[in-house]
Amino acid sequence: MPTQTDVVIIGAGSAGLSAAKELTTQGISFILVEASHRIGGRAYSEEIAPDVWFDLGCAYLVSGPDAEKHIDESNPFIDFAKKQGAFIEQYQYDAHYNFDGQALDDLEKKEQDKFYKECEDAIRSSVSSGDDCAISEIVDLEDPYAKPYMDMMAVTAPKDLDEASAADFFHKVEEHVTFNALRGYGNLVAHWGSDTKVSLDTKVESVDWSGGDILVKTIKGSIRARCIISTVSNGILAAQQIHFNPRLPDWKMEAVQGVPMGAENKIGVHFTKDVFGPEAGGYYQAWSSKAQGAYVDVNLMSTNVVTVFMGGRFSIWMEKQGPQAAHEFAVDRIADIFGNDIRKSVGRSISTAWVTEPWTLGSYACALPGQFHQRELLPRAIDGRLFFAGEATARANGTCNGAYWSGVRAAREVAEVIN
Repeated sequence: MPTQTDVVIIGAGSAGLSAAKELTTQGISFILVEASHRIGGRAYSEEIAPDVWFDLGCAYLVSGPDAEKHIDESNPFIDFAKKQGAFIEQYQYDAHYNFDGQALDDLEKKEQDKFYKECEDAIRSSVSSGDDCAISEIVDLEDPYAKPYMDMMAVTAPKDLDEASAADFFHKVEEHVTFNALRGYGNLVAHWGSDTKVSLDTKVESVDWSGGDILVKTIKGSIRARCIISTVSNGILAAQQIHFNPRLPDWKMEAVQGVPMGAENKIGVHFTKDVFGPEAGGYYQAWSSKAQGAYVDVNLMSTNVVTVFMGGRFSIWMEKQGPQAAHEFAVDRIADIFGNDIRKSVGRSISTAWVTEPWTLGSYACALPGQFHQRELLPRAIDGRLFFAGEATARANGTCNGAYWSGVRAAREVAEVIN
């Protein structure tokens, strides 16, 4: 590994890889280091059955409704997939709702829709008036449909409503078009990034920016550079797993701590045969008076895979219980929808554990109540030498394409300094 370069990029997820590609076009030298054994970060696919892929991290190729005005709402991986001949399918499945093992009837569905709309309106009204409170303070938690709403929001936020900033949720980019990749979003990102030179298994221990050059110490040796681009998660920065000398300024650390990592996990369950039928695929919410609910994606692209999502404190608790408990929870929720006979065809499962994943310490970042304003400070450079990218710094935060564009943005900021 070289010991001198213009830029050290820390982290080879979507943001680090896009930063590397942009610096290449700018003619600026860089060394891209990654603590893990692979590239892609939170875009990662595993084979759950022969030639059947499950995305442990990001799974939806989303594109926002205002991509022409805001480039970060566009998704370059959609075009990349099409150029590579990779099969992607637009998510156009129906939504289903199931309480205590029974599908909601038309009247119940109407009441649920009404409550969800009231919650959305309450958030919009609160934020428009200048508030940034917890979502729990402005929605009716006693409503009969509050439980599935809380389950859904804990995954979306991804924190429980008392820890989720209404302003942060309000300002998210609304999804406009969503695709799924048959062979995995993570595989798509890995393919796209495969032409970029990366030093894997290269954990950064410290960044000394006290002198003229920056000295980046890794477990494989030290590198001198003019600038760094950090794409590591807010979880890693908050835990101070990279020692900065001088320490990062208070305003930066307050921003990191104000927008901490949330907890979204999921369990993929493969079935040995199609037990669902052609009309059953799509989005489900299942909850009961006796057990924790979940939301569920069923048999997308006819893969015989069901994905069960969890968020917030329950997700953290379930992660501690381990893969077998997660498997049983997922199968129980699927059986709540389709009946116990489906248990006969249950195959392998994969459960994620993002909170204890050592290279991220969480799934993606979300602002605490009263802390949404810290979003503006997360991407801000320090001293014209320390630059920051990654999903938490993106306007389209929490997305792979948002992370991509944050890397491009940081690389262009570096180019303005160096050139």
